[in-house]
Amino acid sequence: MQERHVSAAAVAGILAAGDLALTALEIPTGWIADRYGHRASLITGSALQAVGMLCCWLGQGIAGLLVASVLVALGDAFRSGADQALLYRSCLALDREKDFQRIEAKAHGGRLVALVVLILVGGAIVRIWGFAAGWIAETALSLTGLLIACAMREPPAARGGASPFSPNDAQSDERVSAKPFATPAWTLAVLIVPASWLGGLAGAAAFYAQTDDAATVAGTTVLVAIITIAEAAGAFLAARLSASVRSQFVLALSGTAMLAAVFLEPRAFLPAVVGSSLLLGIAEPLRAAAIQRVTADHARARAASVASACDKGIGTIALVLAGVLPRGYFRSLA
Repeated sequence: MQERHVSAAAVAGILAAGDLALTALEIPTGWIADRYGHRASLITGSALQAVGMLCCWLGQGIAGLLVASVLVALGDAFRSGADQALLYRSCLALDREKDFQRIEAKAHGGRLVALVVLILVGGAIVRIWGFAAGWIAETALSLTGLLIACAMREPPAARGGASPFSPNDAQSDERVSAKPFATPAWTLAVLIVPASWLGGLAGAAAFYAQTDDAATVAGTTVLVAIITIAEAAGAFLAARLSASVRSQFVLALSGTAMLAAVFLEPRAFLPAVVGSSLLLGIAEPLRAAAIQRVTADHARARAASVASACDKGIGTIALVLAGVLPRGYFRSLA
């Protein structure tokens, strides 16, 4: 807004366009990843991310920012699902399937901790050296991710199955286009929806807390950091827990009850926001492990992408509801 002289409404529209593009592309890019290789999908997504960062830096006006937002969304879509699928198949190839949940949980927690650090570092870079330096740093990080993706290796197909990454293999074409999952759709939905519901509630509560009339810049910064650290702590806890349908429902019901209790005790709103983020941090790695264990080898990225699309759909509805709730509502109840 300040650097490019773009209105708040235009920024909101640009971000919304990116979110819509990401939601629409989740499942198609998951199919592409399962069809042509998860490593190739990660490389493509990382390359698009780097180009998107360059457009953020060098693009002109609203059109440049819109192109950048859509490119970043497309890059996220190509990486979403492919990362979990590649990790799970690598664990299978190394006879370390039981370690997938622990590795995924710790990686998820590490990403969130790094996010807090990079937000603070990025703010310092822009404050000291300007926005151009910030975009250069973003582009450099994206190119580093591209190099890491290029260094990855595509593991072999699961035992007893043909490779889903052979375009000239008729059997592969049949497997990819036939039954996409090795489990009924209802079973997959039961694994996906509870964490999506919890994520929608936690995201809406956090958004409401950040946009309250009494919120300050310093207070919001601290709150976002605490929420992110709480989610990271939950992810590290997930490394020691069991992934199951029951655990997903317990976490979702606990988060729902925690936030519903705020209507009885409004002063507990901020602790409930942090607590729901902690539960979400636990739920996401457990869900990832449960989904990968019931999904066919040729559809792992699609399954993870379906979960991500469900997250975004429920999250969008929850954010809209949080946006129309009067600011200061819980303070008025107190």
